[in-house]
Amino acid sequence: MNTTFSTVFGAAILAMLPSIVSAQAQSDALRQLAEQRLSAWASNDIIISAVQQQNAANSGLSQADIDAMDQTWRSEVKSSDRPSINSVLSRAASTWLNEQKRATAGLVTEVFVMDNQGLNVAQSDITSDLWQGDEAKWQETFGTGAGAIHIGDVELDESTQTFQSQVSMTISDPGSGDVIGAITFGINLDYVR
Repeated sequence: MNTTFSTVFGAAILAMLPSIVSAQAQSDALRQLAEQRLSAWASNDIIISAVQQQNAANSGLSQADIDAMDQTWRSEVKSSDRPSINSVLSRAASTWLNEQKRATAGLVTEVFVMDNQGLNVAQSDITSDLWQGDEAKWQETFGTGAGAIHIGDVELDESTQTFQSQVSMTISDPGSGDVIGAITFGINLDYVR
């Protein structure tokens, strides 16, 4: 083995070690936040009821129906006429989420709830799309089962110039324990140590 390569490679690994350890510590802190504080949001009666109602109402949707709804939503994001978006934002569960978000004083930057198909049920802010079912935030929570938590990558939020990560977790029926949906939180990492 080339000792120069080995020395340089070893030095590079050692130089990256603080970042790797820091990323793991941050992931651990986000998981702890989810388990100790955010899980109460996922078990709130208003949220459970909203998810159950939407699951029942949308039980007959095909993937083509979901895709059409998502396309409508995406076009409304760019428009001043937003009937689909306003319908979701005006729900009692969305109002409750927005109140909870505001009470965190900047820790939670956004929060949205998804049903058993990955469609938004309630949200604090407008999302770029209605259907999250093709994304890890839904697939790695709802698709994994009760108690699942997914920690997203760290990203720079252009509008706030803050580093954020999404934390997602399952929503379960309190009676049966069955997973009925998922919830995603945008977390401002300036508040997480």
